[in-house]
Amino acid sequence: MINKRLLVKNLLAYNDENSFYDKKQKITLESKEGKAKFLKIICALSNSNPENNAYVVIGVEDQTNGLIGVDFFDDSKIQNLVNAYLHNPPKIQYENISFPTLQRHKVIGLITIEPINSVTSLKKGIWKYVKGKVFFRRGSNSMSTLGKYELKSTNKDLVEALEKNASNNIEMTLDGVFDFMKQHKAEYHPTYKVFNEQFVLCWAGKKKKVGGKIFYSRVDIELINEQVRLFYSSLDEVKIEFNNNSFRITEYVFLKIKEHFDYYPLEKTVFHFKENGKLDIATEFLFQPPKFDKYILHHVFNNCNVILDKLKKKAPLTEIERIDLQELPTNYMICALNEIPNSYNKLLETKIYLKELDDKSTYIKYKEAIRVLRKVKHNQ
Repeated sequence: MINKRLLVKNLLAYNDENSFYDKKQKITLESKEGKAKFLKIICALSNSNPENNAYVVIGVEDQTNGLIGVDFFDDSKIQNLVNAYLHNPPKIQYENISFPTLQRHKVIGLITIEPINSVTSLKKGIWKYVKGKVFFRRGSNSMSTLGKYELKSTNKDLVEALEKNASNNIEMTLDGVFDFMKQHKAEYHPTYKVFNEQFVLCWAGKKKKVGGKIFYSRVDIELINEQVRLFYSSLDEVKIEFNNNSFRITEYVFLKIKEHFDYYPLEKTVFHFKENGKLDIATEFLFQPPKFDKYILHHVFNNCNVILDKLKKKAPLTEIERIDLQELPTNYMICALNEIPNSYNKLLETKIYLKELDDKSTYIKYKEAIRVLRKVKHNQ
C-alpha cells in the first residue's frame, strides 16, 4: 500500500509543478469558471502521462509549499463532472490526507489521475474553453491545441520510483495509530481495529444516546495504512456498525421547525475490506426531505431575512434574534428543501457574515447545510 501522506511529501519535494503533478491552494467547483479550470488540469495531466499516475495536491501555499489545508471534501460526484465534459475521461480519485501539523478539521486534498493511454479532450464547451480543446503539460505550464496531439510517455519511471518510495511499513502504521490517539481527547473514545490482518482503521466520536439509539458526533475516521481520512463530520449524528470484514456509517441530519423535529438519515457508507488487499467503498443516499407547513416556513424564512439584513447593516440583534441566528443556516436549508423561493441564494449570502462571527459554530452549520444541499442536488 502507498502511504499517501508520504507520497504528498515526495511530490512537494519538487518545488515547482511539472508535467506529472500540480498543486493548488484550493479548487472551487461552484462556478463554470472553477469547473473549467479544474477540467483543464485533469485533461492536461492525463494527456501528459499516458502510462503512469498523475497527481494534484490541494491545500498548499504556492511559493513556500507550506501546508495550509482545506476542508474535508466528500463529493463522490466529482468523477461525474469529468465524465460529462471530457472525451476519453480518465478515472480520478479524490482523497483527504491527514497531517498532524494541520488543524483537526483540515486535510490536504490529493487527486490521483489514472493513465488511459488515449487523448483526452473537451467534448463540449465550458466557460471560455471550446469543444474539442486538448490540454497538455510542458513542464509546469498547461498548453492547448485544437489539432492532433501525440501522446508521449516521459514520466513513467520517475513516478513509479516516487510511489515505491512512498510504500507503507510497520513503523509508519504504528506512528499513524499513535498520532491519531494523541490528537483526540478521551471523550471522543479514539480506537482502532484491524480488518483482514491488513487494514488498520482508526475512528473517534463523541457518544450520545437519543431515544434508546446511540449516535456519535464529530466523527473522524482514518485508514492508517494510507493516511487517508475516510470521513469527517463537525456536527452530524452518525451511527457506527462493524464486523470482521466491513465498517458501516450512517449519517443523520437533525432538522427542527418549531415543535416538529427528528433525526433524518442522510447517507450510508460501507467500507468493505477484501482479502486481496482491496478496499471497496459503497455509498447509498437515504435522505427524504421532510415536508413542513408552508405557512410556518414562510414565517421562518421572513424571520431569517430580517436577521440577515441586520447582519449586513451591522445592526444590533435582539436577544431572541441572537438565539435564532444560531439556527439561521439550518432554517434556510429547510426552506430550500421545501422549495421556498430564493432561500438557497439567501443561504449563500450569509457566508461572509457568519464567517466573521466570534462563535464559529454557526459558520460550521452553514458548511454542513451547503454539504447536505449539494448531496441532495447530486442525487436528484
